[in-house]
Amino acid sequence: MDFALPPSSLRGAAGAVAIQKARRPFALDCFATFAMTMLFAAPAHAAGGGEGSVPSWAMLAYLAAGVFFILALRGLSSPATSQAGNRNGMIGMALAVVTTLVTHKIANIAEIGIAIFIGGIIGVTVARRIAMTAMPELVAGFHSLVGLAAVVVGFAAWLNPAAFGITDSAGQILAVSRVELGLGIAIGAITFSGSVIAFLKLSGRMSGSPIMLPGRHVINLGTLAAIIALIGAYTVSPEGGAGEGYLIIAAALLAFIIGFLLIIPIGGADMPVVVSMLNSYSGWAAAAMGFTLGNSAMIITGALVGSSGAILSYIMCRAMNRSFISVIAGGFGAAPDAGGAGGAREQRPYKQGSAEDAAYMLEQAESVIIIPGYGMAVAQAQHALREMGDKLKEKGVDVKYAIHPVAGRMPGHMNVLLAEASVPYDEVFELEDINSEFAQADIAFIIGANDVVNPAAKTDKSSPIYGMPVFDVDKAKQVFFIKRSMGGVGYAGVDNDVFYMNQTVMLLADAKKMVEEIVKSLD
Repeated sequence: MDFALPPSSLRGAAGAVAIQKARRPFALDCFATFAMTMLFAAPAHAAGGGEGSVPSWAMLAYLAAGVFFILALRGLSSPATSQAGNRNGMIGMALAVVTTLVTHKIANIAEIGIAIFIGGIIGVTVARRIAMTAMPELVAGFHSLVGLAAVVVGFAAWLNPAAFGITDSAGQILAVSRVELGLGIAIGAITFSGSVIAFLKLSGRMSGSPIMLPGRHVINLGTLAAIIALIGAYTVSPEGGAGEGYLIIAAALLAFIIGFLLIIPIGGADMPVVVSMLNSYSGWAAAAMGFTLGNSAMIITGALVGSSGAILSYIMCRAMNRSFISVIAGGFGAAPDAGGAGGAREQRPYKQGSAEDAAYMLEQAESVIIIPGYGMAVAQAQHALREMGDKLKEKGVDVKYAIHPVAGRMPGHMNVLLAEASVPYDEVFELEDINSEFAQADIAFIIGANDVVNPAAKTDKSSPIYGMPVFDVDKAKQVFFIKRSMGGVGYAGVDNDVFYMNQTVMLLADAKKMVEEIVKSLD
């Protein structure tokens, strides 16, 4: 893939992949987790060797499963085909699992069946009960399970290498298998601890503010170098030699620590890229364990998750004018001297309106563009917003929704919430497709968004968000801006000139309550 995309293509790709990602986490993360646990219970070499001993029809079955996984990704790239994409993914996973069960001598098939049943019950219960606004933390939790599974499988292979078929004629673990084990365990441990921190931040159990450790970059690089050195030492150490076990255990412990250190400096509002990057890590962990287990289906699944997550993270970083390396290194978007962050804000005059004012202007308009943000998700205002849109359409108003690629706490978060509220897909537009329409729009209705509509990204080179594509709401004839108070700013910590424009009316209240009042006034 050519990563040197022009800005317009980049923004379009970011939006498209973000929509895809919104529907992907459950499918592919569950595929990876299921494959890890399934193959842990039934080692790929239990039949007396790697895939060389697997029948040719089974190899074709694994290949077909990989094709279904690719079709799943393709289907999930569009809301119209997302259901078919999910079905393809389930077919591919079922094919891979059944093939594994048929081709391997498994003595504990009853135990595996019980485990699958229990896991299925838990998965169905969680999926039915979880609120769509809590989707980001659930995805982060799933990432942690994939990472933990990689660690468990890696240590199982290390403790009983003969059962996994990774030994030579002398009974020692092959050097290449040692590298795979070390990398799989390390990446899995990083994914687990990093995802746990992300879950805690997203769920509010831990402060979403960046926790800046002094010398964090030096600590991170030193820890990563130590992990690589330990894996290298383990690779060349003699089987059963003094300290061999301590090497791999120490590498795992340091990997757990670095996962923690990489995520705590990242602010809670920067989670779209973090969730995407952790998703990528979970895929690479699964792929590494696939090599250890000698299972091509697992390698394919892990590679799909890992590569797509990495590509999405890169695109989102470009869309936010951020360095991709800074995400991997930790401390993304957390520069202590970021312009405007933490400083005293100038008191500037602004216009404040009421729900009745907004309702009157909205029903008089010919075209309205709604821009949702994380504030809408927090207030769970998506259903009230859809009801408002329906009432406006009944009055002949053209209503559209504009989604920024990085709005919310996970890629495609706003798309998921609007879909849950039954907002028609054909009314939802990406930044690239709708930005030119603001100049002709009667009203830009901003609910809970901030930095993605800040014109400083286009004009202020000293701003930490300079260069990030934003919506041109300042070109609309009238702007209604819903936020709780004038005291809050976005994750970048900078003030927003849109608040103080002549055509802007601030609606200061809880987003859901304000929209509900507007709906009542529209009756």
